[in-house]
Amino acid sequence: MSLAAAGLALAALASSPSRAQDACSNRGQLDTSYCDENNDLVADVPKDPKRWRDPSTLVWAYTPVEDPAVYANIFKPFTEHLQSCVGKRIVYYPVQSNSAEIEAMRSGRLHFAGFSTGPTGFAVNLAGAVPFAAKGLGTEVRGYNLIAIVKASSPFKTLTDLKGKKVAHTSPSSNSGNLAPRVLFPDQGLVTDTDYKPLMSGGHDKSVLGVASGDYDMAAVASDVYDRMVTRATVKGDDFRIIYKSPVFPTSSFAHAHDLKPELAAKLRDCFFSFRFTPEMTKEFNGDDRFLPITYKDTWAVVRDVAEKSGTPYNKAAYDAESRREAEAAAKKAQQAPAAAPKP
Repeated sequence: MSLAAAGLALAALASSPSRAQDACSNRGQLDTSYCDENNDLVADVPKDPKRWRDPSTLVWAYTPVEDPAVYANIFKPFTEHLQSCVGKRIVYYPVQSNSAEIEAMRSGRLHFAGFSTGPTGFAVNLAGAVPFAAKGLGTEVRGYNLIAIVKASSPFKTLTDLKGKKVAHTSPSSNSGNLAPRVLFPDQGLVTDTDYKPLMSGGHDKSVLGVASGDYDMAAVASDVYDRMVTRATVKGDDFRIIYKSPVFPTSSFAHAHDLKPELAAKLRDCFFSFRFTPEMTKEFNGDDRFLPITYKDTWAVVRDVAEKSGTPYNKAAYDAESRREAEAAAKKAQQAPAAAPKP
């Protein structure tokens, strides 16, 4: 589902009076369907217990920063652990886009999910997501950097060398793939939309592969995605150079829907924290070995700051604007795509 289509779906759902909270004293940037009376920046549990959800089957998804199929097997032991621990059937559903994942939680079809850094804010404000965990090692919640990568054989040494060149961003809502470069690159002498027009690749892995193939001169990507691709031998690290690295950002959040029955939400959180990653998961996630507790208010403060400074706060107006930009970019890319070769 495109961001534009998801935006329409969200607008339709937002207009439904049955989903709106009654007599809310504070919402902040949350959609009108939600309330935040305790000022923790996430949606409160509905006051009416009749609106709590306690389904027999829980559906979850992981952020599509790379090919969603990659994670189906990696997360299988974790999904089985949750099924045994929570005592309910757990189904992993591979989503194809950030917008589809957000819309699925908003509509009630997704009960918990891993959201990438940037879309976490939209999931919180527009879909009632409540982030509670992040991947970590020991007692440390670890993060990632925005990195700018070029081919090792290229002449580019600094960001200023990329003026007028082909630079890939990933998607409008991505933190490291779009928002952070707009805020951080200017201090390095490269201004988005002035010194270059970002080319939306559709994903961090697609940006990395695009640099490798020569489609892009440089790409702004998340370091953890790049590192995983090197670890899996999808690409060779020696084929690239990193010419910029940002301060650390938090990695993907894991969040449950705000209207899960409180006892179920608490059990789900406990089951997350009791799980220890398999060797395959630890390898895939750059050495992380467990889930650790977080709060959106504190852990995501730096991400919200980038969003505000980039002119894309996590509200519906910004989401709708990004929806239009992504739809336009997708249409333009479709027009430029070469016609399929005739079959012999």
